[in-house]
Amino acid sequence: MLKLRSEIVHRIRAITDVAELHVYLQNAIELEHATIPVYLTGLFSIKQAQNIEVSEIIRSVVIEEMLHMTIASNVLNAIGGSPAINHPNFVPTFPGPLPMEVGSDRGLIATLEAVSKEQIHNVFMAIEEPSDPLLFPVKVRKMARNEDYSTIGEFYQAIIDKIEELGESIFTGDECLQVVDSQWFPPDELWKVVDVDTATRALELIVEQGEGTQLSPLDPERNLAHYYRFAEIYHGRRLVEDEDEELGWSYSGAPIELDMEGVFPLKANAKAEDYPAGSVARRYADQTNYTYSALLNCLHETFNGEPHKLDHAMGIMYELRLSVQKMVTIDLGNGEHAAPPFQFVTTNV
Repeated sequence: MLKLRSEIVHRIRAITDVAELHVYLQNAIELEHATIPVYLTGLFSIKQAQNIEVSEIIRSVVIEEMLHMTIASNVLNAIGGSPAINHPNFVPTFPGPLPMEVGSDRGLIATLEAVSKEQIHNVFMAIEEPSDPLLFPVKVRKMARNEDYSTIGEFYQAIIDKIEELGESIFTGDECLQVVDSQWFPPDELWKVVDVDTATRALELIVEQGEGTQLSPLDPERNLAHYYRFAEIYHGRRLVEDEDEELGWSYSGAPIELDMEGVFPLKANAKAEDYPAGSVARRYADQTNYTYSALLNCLHETFNGEPHKLDHAMGIMYELRLSVQKMVTIDLGNGEHAAPPFQFVTTNV
């Protein structure tokens, strides 16, 4: 699993005032969001009606990252904080480190690139890697433990421990701020955070959906955790139960092919200013940046007193998808296709 500096976990454990905990839950929101542009770029690079299984896997993870962002926002609201989403510093610079320099222990640089087995392994799987990946019948490189760093799981556990230590009195947030919408997220994945128990269970879900447990690749909903879903793409086989293997699983199920002929060769880490002013690519880049920023504005409003706007946010996301699906078909004439920049811009939405 990606790691962050242990001093962050130590600072969380030393907190005495709940207001100090607000900072780290805001960090959690930023971290959960930061993976979404990375995964969406890979998803949108796939040509329509091709690599369908790969698309479904990536899309399923994106949806759960949105769930995790919502959970972290609910917990922050529950303890009297306010999520801050619609500002330029909320959006990472690509290529670059994840928030809190997560992954700096192994030199991870988050990039916006077309899907490939290299991108799946070096970025997607690296982001989701458990602290101790279950070694099914494939060779998985394990990182030596560095005591100067802590895992994302330990980061969330430190927050959970601090919430339990500070107790029920910190839950001063207005219950009306809680975002709960069964149309988008089932009630066994998203619920109101109103006390220690509901906050603890919600944060534990974030960790388990990302990396599974130490005994199983499955999350609480009996779906494969993100790491193992991406590993299926990398290894080209479904991970299935296998009674012949000691851990009971192997990558020996139905094939999952990633056909690179069905992937647009996107310009990596694109910026709007990379495209000539007035060009079709620049118009689409500006449009996708505007729509993406409108989405962040809408999510900010959703998590700050207008939870009913989640429907509107999902509608904007659909608009973003349509815009990007057109943009990636633009051939730049140099062997690359135009790609969405995911930059924050000022909007009137």
